[in-house]
Amino acid sequence: MSSIWNQARRAARMNPSIIREILKVTEKPGILSMAGGLPSADTFPVDALKAACDQVLSHNAKEALQYAASEGFAPLREWVAQRMASLGMTVSPDQVLITSGSQQGLDLVGKILCDAGAPVAVETPTYLGALQAFTPYEPNFVSLASDEQGVDPAEFARLPHDAPGTRFAYLLPNYQNPTGRVMSLERRQAVMAAAKAAGVPVIEDNPYGDLWFDEPPLPALASFWPEGTIYLGSFSKVLTPGFRLGFIIAPSELYPKLLQAKQAADLHTPGFNQRVVYEVVKNGFLDEHVPLIRARYKANRDAMAEGLKKHLPPGCVWQSPKGGMFFWIRLPEGLNAMDLLPKAVDAGIAFVPGAAFYAQNPDPRTLRLSFVTLTPPQIEEGVAILGKVLRDALDNGAQPTP
Repeated sequence: MSSIWNQARRAARMNPSIIREILKVTEKPGILSMAGGLPSADTFPVDALKAACDQVLSHNAKEALQYAASEGFAPLREWVAQRMASLGMTVSPDQVLITSGSQQGLDLVGKILCDAGAPVAVETPTYLGALQAFTPYEPNFVSLASDEQGVDPAEFARLPHDAPGTRFAYLLPNYQNPTGRVMSLERRQAVMAAAKAAGVPVIEDNPYGDLWFDEPPLPALASFWPEGTIYLGSFSKVLTPGFRLGFIIAPSELYPKLLQAKQAADLHTPGFNQRVVYEVVKNGFLDEHVPLIRARYKANRDAMAEGLKKHLPPGCVWQSPKGGMFFWIRLPEGLNAMDLLPKAVDAGIAFVPGAAFYAQNPDPRTLRLSFVTLTPPQIEEGVAILGKVLRDALDNGAQPTP
């Protein structure tokens, strides 16, 4: 049946998030979900947020509930700018744009930098949400060869230079989603030197940088080439994702256009949320709170590492992450993670097949496991179930997978 609605070409490029679709399945009773990239709800600082809400509504209710500046709440922007010094960045509050989560930051970047057919470079694999955000603007994705430390610096020399030129390289240097890998200092320096030499700007996405387990974060990529880097940050993993607060730090050359794109999208990020978060963080709360999250996540990481060693069949390959929220597994030859997902769900666990994280040439033998929302005993139980699903598939003569 024909429709009277003639949709824009970009609408056809929009697809549902496989992660969000899987999360619907995990709502079934009894499913142990290692799928979603959700922070542990047990880490949400409810009492601190309650007190901050009361403070804001008692003293600044009218301002907090009114329309607000598109740039964001000025004291929060100042706090963000000062916080960046710990990552080697010198930032003015005038460079900080508060967004509705860092996901909005990705959309704004795509809106002002992507043209139909213009190359955009991404790691192999990369964050699914970034691919979703950029895809409607019709870029030509170029996959950058990557290893356990991230993108290979030599890849920048081969990026397209002729018009329209490679618009940017999207990189996650800290505990990457989905692989959990982290760039060494030497790799960061080499990557940014190569990007600068090639004239390819960098979008640095850092939602997990505070979630380190053994060593504090290394300097931001932006610290090596400030005028050539847009930095994205988030409050979702250290406070609560429900407030939808993130931020962009942009070179002054690009800031006005990002601001205009945000004004067209939503006028401003909720002022009440910004004031509450500022009330919570302004006196050093995160310096006490985030170490508690790290300790919890590290214990869960250790539980999953032990469970994988104990229960997964030979031929599975993974590395134990040094921070963040994810393990990245490559399965033995003959197994396909997407085909195995329904069997895993029937057995009581859920994961994310890795193919969705590739811009090109997906690897069907990969999958992502999150270790932060379950307890160590649940992780042990879930990984044991996963191991049985994999062994059963191998015993039943799984067909070779490239």
